Amino acid sequence: MNILIFGPNGSGKGTQGTLAKDKYGLDHIESGAIFRKHIGGGTELGMKAKEFINKGELVPDDITIPMVLDVLSSSKDGWLLDGFPRSLVQGEKLWEALQKDGEKLDYVIEIKLPREIAKGRIMGRRLCENNPNHPNNVGISVIAPDGDKCRVCGGALSARDDDQDEAAIDVRHNIYYDEETGTMAACNFYKNMKDGGFKFIELEGEDSIDAIKEYLMSQLV
Repeated sequence: MNILIFGPNGSGKGTQGTLAKDKYGLDHIESGAIFRKHIGGGTELGMKAKEFINKGELVPDDITIPMVLDVLSSSKDGWLLDGFPRSLVQGEKLWEALQKDGEKLDYVIEIKLPREIAKGRIMGRRLCENNPNHPNNVGISVIAPDGDKCRVCGGALSARDDDQDEAAIDVRHNIYYDEETGTMAACNFYKNMKDGGFKFIELEGEDSIDAIKEYLMSQLV
């Protein structure tokens, strides 16, 4: 089972993606984690990627694509791909690579959320030291943390510096919501595909977490 998921920063993509991953026992392949691993390890690709990430810009395709495709090819139990592709070109190249390798794509999931709402959620979210996908957001009452502790496991919470930087958020969202060459263009590339052999699932990000979960589970067979 292989799943590709789209959603702007702040849409709850990590939470809903985890549900799909756990349902099928998939490897969660998140481009940001791949970058952080290379950056933390001091690899040449990691150092190159860091320069772009620090500026809130897309990492060039000649760095990103080899990283991602290498991880996909090594997955034995199927994968959930999160955070890639971020551009139309990347979306097209990913599809070409999957076709070339005979790799089947089973589901494409899109979480839809207005830009200003996504921005507010980003600035309110907090990351758990034990699991960054534990939902904690100071601006959403149903998932508000317990003081400075994770509402799920009690782990210490922190806020990413770039989550508090409105200019950096705008740069990321400029990339995501771009329907000409950006992430939305890549999403629409899959959405408009007539014979891809996968199921396209649209989720309304303004719904409650439980409502989104219920609908997503009803669509995954």
